[in-house]
Amino acid sequence: MNTFNPIDLLFSGMGKLGPGDNVHTLNVLKLLPRRHFGLIVDAGCGTGRQTIALATELNTLVHAIDVHEPFLADLIRRAKTARIEHLVQVHCMDMKDIPDVFQRIDLLWSEGAAYNMGFSNALATWAPAINPEGFAVVSEMSWVREQIPDKVREFFLSGYPGMQSIQQNLMAIEKAGYTILATYTLPREAWVEGFYDILGKRAKILVSHPDPSVRSLALETIKEIDVFAHSEDSYGYVFYVLQRI
Repeated sequence: MNTFNPIDLLFSGMGKLGPGDNVHTLNVLKLLPRRHFGLIVDAGCGTGRQTIALATELNTLVHAIDVHEPFLADLIRRAKTARIEHLVQVHCMDMKDIPDVFQRIDLLWSEGAAYNMGFSNALATWAPAINPEGFAVVSEMSWVREQIPDKVREFFLSGYPGMQSIQQNLMAIEKAGYTILATYTLPREAWVEGFYDILGKRAKILVSHPDPSVRSLALETIKEIDVFAHSEDSYGYVFYVLQRI
């Protein structure tokens, strides 16, 4: 009997697994007040688009963490192609275990992954592992407008009921023991180019797949992309650039 991993079928080989690109990663990096870091951890790295961008730009070893082994294998291949394999070390582990494995982190980076733990919980969990005056850069899907179309609100009631406004996230950040240095919202094109434009085509093909779990993920992806198209920019991915108190 054949078994299929829906995630692998939908995302395999993609250059990025979520909104964003290297230009925005490096723009956010420039918002930090310094450029030299000792221990760097990329939490929820996926296939490591941003891992490679950070390692290349900073010329410093980046510890890349993810629970999905195929993503890490892809990252290793990409690092070798970029000839920076000596600057990337992968760890197949849960993000919640970061404080048990790493201490005195100078820069914790996480793009589009903290929601797996819950944004507030992730910040609180990681805080003890970050050096005093060390940095955390965490992107989180956030409400960016007060007016939200009914179709969008309904989708996220089931898709991500815990999503908060920027102001609510800023309050959670301070409660977790960080100072807010800056925020940076990804533009609309960062969702489409190299992500939704590829994902949408793949999902439409997979809706006829024989495995029901694959069909279900494909249909949910198509719905997600449609909701984004009608979102009226009511939500977005926001980078929160933080310093540990």
